[in-house]
Parts: sequence; C-alpha cells; structure tokens
Amino acid sequence: MKKLTLAVLAAGIGSRFGGRLKQLEPLGPNGEILIDYSVHDAVEAGFERVVFIIRSDIEKIFRETVGDRLSKRLEVEYVFQSTDKLPVRAGDFPSRTKPWGTAQALWCCKNVINGPFAVINSDDFYSAEAFGQLAGFLKNFTADACSVDFRLSNTLSDYGSVNRGICRVDEKGLLTSVEETKSIKRGTDGVIRGKYDGYEKILGEDAVTSMSMWGFGADFMPKLERRLKSFIENLQPDELSGELTIADAVGMEIRAGYTVRDIPTDGRWFGITYESDVEKARETLLEYQNKGVYTPPII
Repeated sequence: MKKLTLAVLAAGIGSRFGGRLKQLEPLGPNGEILIDYSVHDAVEAGFERVVFIIRSDIEKIFRETVGDRLSKRLEVEYVFQSTDKLPVRAGDFPSRTKPWGTAQALWCCKNVINGPFAVINSDDFYSAEAFGQLAGFLKNFTADACSVDFRLSNTLSDYGSVNRGICRVDEKGLLTSVEETKSIKRGTDGVIRGKYDGYEKILGEDAVTSMSMWGFGADFMPKLERRLKSFIENLQPDELSGELTIADAVGMEIRAGYTVRDIPTDGRWFGITYESDVEKARETLLEYQNKGVYTPPII
C-alpha cells in the first residue's frame, strides 16, 4: 500500500483575522500552532507524508516555521496555489487577485498525489479520534471517499458567521448531498440560520457538518480536474471572486454516482476564523496539556 498522504490547505490569507497568517498563529502552551497538533495526530494514526498547499510569497516563513520542524517526523512536500494556475484558460483572468477556492488548491496537488490521501484545513483542530477514523477508512475503503463530520452546533463561532458544508446522509451512511452553506450563525432567538444558493435556511443543531476533513483515493483527482475545468469555462474574464470548493465538487460527483461515506465523530473540533477565537483555542489546548492528552514537545 502506498504511504498515506495528508494534504493541508494552508494558502489562506485570513481576511477575518486581521490579515495575519492565522495558520502560523501560536496557540499551544509552548507556542504550538494548530498544524503541529494535526500532524502529531496524523502521524499517530499512520500518515507518513504531508503536502502543504501554500502561496509562494509565504514559502520562506512557512518552511522555517513549520516544514523544517515537521520533516523530522514525516515526509514534507510543498505545492503552490496561484490565480494563474488552472487546468484551462490560464492567463484569461488578468484582474483576478483572489484564489479560486479549495477545489483549485487541492487540484494543485495533482502531480504529487498517487495514493490514498486526506485533506484538512491548516487552521482547524480535529482531534486524534477524527484522524484515527480517517486513517482507518483510507486503509480499508468502504466507499469511493469519506467525510469525517461534526455536529453543526459544535462548529459555530461565538464571534461571527461561518461557512460550512451541510450534508445529508442516507440509511446506508452515505452522503446524498453536500451544500456549501454561508453566513451560518445562531440568532438572538437561538435558531441557527445560514444561506445556501442565495436563500436563507434554518439549520438543526445536529446537522451533519463537513469541516473539510476528507479522505479520497487518487482517482478523485481527475474528477476534481473535470469539475474545476467546467467551473472555469463558464466564467467571464472579469470575474473577481467566484470560487469552487471541494464540497461543491464532491456534491456534483455524488449526483453522478460517486459514493462518500459519512464518518461521524464526537471528537472536539475548534478553529480560529476570527481573532476573538484565539483565546478560547489557547484555553482548550492548555486544558489538553494539563490532562495529558498532549505531552510537549508534540513535534
């Protein structure tokens, strides 16, 4: 079996995080960043290789801050996301400065992915339990792909709205749809609402929620490329903000017969969408260290 690979989406700018590189924000009691915890849990679960998807302008600081340390635990590779790196019509969008979304970011890995792989965000904490379940699936596929999912109420921010992949699951435990739902937040009346396709929706506390923790076989990459090509071909040259997410691409493939296993987890998720999320994240990681869940140095 080929080595399990972890692809980490780390090219984000953090527009709601003061413009700082939130993926490099020290949060642990000893200055650890969230990537450190993810790599620690991934290695313990059996991953042997990590591919970081970054921007070329942060390569130096990313290598010095992250890659050089982590290379002592597993193989480390880098790919670069840029607005002109596309499977079709490259160079046709001269005014574009914003990346094309997580689908394009993952597509940038097409030349370095040749076996089972997982995808995560760099600024999320997923838990050892979640990584264990993810690795278990990749060692014994029971569908074409999987999504490790969380309860919606456990993924909200106290400080603003968030975007989430809201999933529907059938009686066989397979996803029947993934809807990239935006502006999700709890109202003053206690009801969780979000917007999908421009319409407001009321969402349940226990809604199955994708936090971009996916497991795929290498055969997903050609499917992703096809979806990204179709998306780009339908855009105007002056398009400035349209994006295609991995959830969007997966949802389209599901409708075409692709099977995605829902892997529910009670693992504790948290992230740092807003600067105000930092203090709570630090408190949680300190709690984990005090309970012996993580013993420094974790990397």
